Amino acid sequence: MSEPARPEITVTREDDEHRYAARVDGALAGFVAYDLDGDAVALTHTEVDPAFEGKGVGGALARAALDDIRSGGDRRVVPVCPFIKAWIARHPDYEELVVSS
Repeated sequence: MSEPARPEITVTREDDEHRYAARVDGALAGFVAYDLDGDAVALTHTEVDPAFEGKGVGGALARAALDDIRSGGDRRVVPVCPFIKAWIARHPDYEELVVSS
């Protein structure tokens, strides 16, 4: 028996809300909240709607947020959120974005 297909997840940066939002069929499926401090972007909280848990929303949010930050040039990440910290640990190609202590 094959697994059901993962939904198509669209992630956008919503500057007015200070978050990256994931949507599935137009419905908000989750978000990563952030705060800006100069060139540092603190990723403070990740939340996924229970209806979308286990469907790749959290990973899509983490990857999209970090890719967006990387594309900003000199910006760096402060991974305050435990989910984001763990995600970066599993994806070491993003470790160079993390602000060194």
